[in-house]
Amino acid sequence: MAGIKDVAAEAGLSVATVSRVLNGHPSVSEDARRRVTAAVEALGYRPNAVARSLRTDQTRTLGLVISDVMNPYFTELARSVEEEARTLGYSVIIGNADERPDLQDHHVTTLLDRRIDGLLVSPTDDGSPGMLAAARAGTPMVFVDRWIPGVDVPVVRSDGRGAVRDLVAHLHGLGRRRLAIIAGPAATTTGRERVEAFREALGEYGLSLPDAYIGQGDFQAESGRRVTEGFLELAEPPEVVFAADNLMALGALDAIRARGLRVPDDIGLAAFDDIPWFVHTDPPVTAIAQPVRELGRAAVRALVDRIEGRPGSSVTLPARLVVRRSCGEPGTGHGIDRPPSPVRRSTP
Repeated sequence: MAGIKDVAAEAGLSVATVSRVLNGHPSVSEDARRRVTAAVEALGYRPNAVARSLRTDQTRTLGLVISDVMNPYFTELARSVEEEARTLGYSVIIGNADERPDLQDHHVTTLLDRRIDGLLVSPTDDGSPGMLAAARAGTPMVFVDRWIPGVDVPVVRSDGRGAVRDLVAHLHGLGRRRLAIIAGPAATTTGRERVEAFREALGEYGLSLPDAYIGQGDFQAESGRRVTEGFLELAEPPEVVFAADNLMALGALDAIRARGLRVPDDIGLAAFDDIPWFVHTDPPVTAIAQPVRELGRAAVRALVDRIEGRPGSSVTLPARLVVRRSCGEPGTGHGIDRPPSPVRRSTP
């Protein structure tokens, strides 16, 4: 593999001049720049990123710790983060926490040991030790999707309250009154927020949320299946089950079909976090869609701002209701988007 001395020899210049060209130093001639560029291309020279990081104290690398790589929402988020980071000249190393705080801390520690410039995290709980230590140490960091209350870190997330309110209004308009929810983990901000939003929206229509209609899930399909089985055992089962994420919705659908029941004839189903194949289920699933790609891009930009010494801003983007046919809606269309509310930005 060619080294900087080989480039210098090929270009007929000193190693010092080649180094200045490669590091973008302004005090080099255009002729020297052309000769070094030609030599680099001819030799296939690649700078040593580790050595460069020791000189510049930057690796041009971001860390991303996501909650569950098997969740299509986080898969799309990771793709968006990687695309935006590449556009801005950064690479991304991804760690999958698998909804485990201990594994989250392992990835945070490993990424920091690799001298990443900044960290994007979707926290699995309200503050694992390694995560809190990294935040308090001043590591450039941005929370995406979820956050840790009381930690002074910019948060890029969607606001689902308006979309949940739209969902409840939609179900009420369909004549549905017994509405249940499969909740996400109470240790996560999104898990708590979606239950609170659902309860508040029901209250606006004079409807209650009995304890029997709240099932504790963990953002995994098996929990959606288990909770839905419990709902179906009730003397008065709910008319609609609202799953607080897409994987739990798929588990709920499995449980309903295993009983020989049909959606929406026997029971309705709605989900938070739309996914592409919801339009291909029978019937297509009514869902709340988050602006995933926009969240990923905004998170990267906020983190790069922090890395480069600019104030990082929190960003809140609205989610929207996509009406399909899993709750007893008339018609045969694939879905109708309800327009979201305006974007809100704030600086913590």
